[in-house]
Amino acid sequence: MSMTDPIADLLTRIRNAQSAGHPTVTAPRSRLKLEVVKILKNEGFIEGYVENQDDRQGRLKLFLKYDTASKAGIRGIERVSTPGRRVYVGKDEIPQVRNGLGLTILTTPRGVLTDRQAKKAGVGGEILCRVW
Repeated sequence: MSMTDPIADLLTRIRNAQSAGHPTVTAPRSRLKLEVVKILKNEGFIEGYVENQDDRQGRLKLFLKYDTASKAGIRGIERVSTPGRRVYVGKDEIPQVRNGLGLTILTTPRGVLTDRQAKKAGVGGEILCRVW
């Protein structure tokens, strides 16, 4: 099975697992996905994650977050830049998600950053996805 957009695959797995109410979701590991997952954890969108080794690149297991009413911690998560249509922004054009309630995850020369971190570091980059 060829995977043209591993980030979109990760986001779709998260979205599907949450709508089905699953407590965890696994996805193949990559450095980029690991960075995205770290941001989701640091920003409080997921409970946590573990890295499992397998024969190939390893797997990421995410622990999804729900509140008392079983509402998912991630209300929405969407891919912005795709392999067919890359979306780049300068440091002054980084969009706000839901008036700052959500966040934009970018890949920048300084690594994978949230919109706030990128603004602070004064760097732009490719918009990977938006989460709220």
